[in-house]
Amino acid sequence: MAAGGVRCWAMAALLLAVASCAAPPATQAPPAAPARPSPPPAPATPAPPRRPAPPAASDSCGATKLQYLVGKPRTDIPIPLVPSRRRVLCSTCPITRGYESYRQTIIYDSQTGLVRSVTCG
Repeated sequence: MAAGGVRCWAMAALLLAVASCAAPPATQAPPAAPARPSPPPAPATPAPPRRPAPPAASDSCGATKLQYLVGKPRTDIPIPLVPSRRRVLCSTCPITRGYESYRQTIIYDSQTGLVRSVTCG
């Protein structure tokens, strides 16, 4: 019995030594502080226009005098006194975006040849 008792005590001591070397039991971490909400995104600013809007009330190029051309064939467009102050374009032609208040822009339909609009710019 003495040998069995020593063996039992040795086994208990070994278990106690192994248990003391083990990592402590994991404890539950304290709850994290609530995250502050992120600020709302800044509103998008609209892009500036590429060209200034044409003046609505003024007729700086004399386009009102040529409004009779709308709906008529492009061959009825009179020859201008100053060609650099008028441009005649088809409806499918590429157009520069530059606005010139003194310039008349006459646009005709590329399929029918009829004048669609007469504006300044």
